[in-house]
Amino acid sequence: MTEIRQARADDFFPWLTLYEDYATFYHAPITDERAVQTWQWITNGEYGLRAFVVEDPDADAAAGTPSLIALAHVRTIAQPLEGTTALYLDDLYVAESARGRGVASDILAFLRDLARSEGHSGVSWITAADNETAQRVYDRLATRTTWVTYEMSVGPRTHGTHSEHSEHNEPDETAPTGAS
Repeated sequence: MTEIRQARADDFFPWLTLYEDYATFYHAPITDERAVQTWQWITNGEYGLRAFVVEDPDADAAAGTPSLIALAHVRTIAQPLEGTTALYLDDLYVAESARGRGVASDILAFLRDLARSEGHSGVSWITAADNETAQRVYDRLATRTTWVTYEMSVGPRTHGTHSEHSEHNEPDETAPTGAS
């Protein structure tokens, strides 16, 4: 079984390597400033953001710096209609060299158990529609929902998000929205 632990202060540089790879995967390069901001949120507990990491079991422990092969960023969210809380998985990334070893499945099982132990109703997350490899893992472990995700910008975009949608098509505002 994969050993998963909460990120520590000395994980910053190995975490940063994974986080940059994750951002590159989603075509959302991050600046040093944004990476440091995210790390501060994690280490300060701001916004309830927590990071969990997986150390490479084959790494040289004498190197002094942890060698990380995966990360997961989670936070607690309220679910008003259910009157419950859940863990929301913002980011899950497994280094390319560690894929196919069950690390993602182990992280999701860990988060399920963590949610249960903290009294939450479950774990939820989104993934890119074209990330079929991840979806095959997720489909084995969780229920695919019918919800569609939207984002609304409050001004000029200065950075990417999880999806490639910097050039939005304007919706036909005369079409019915389905809301009643």
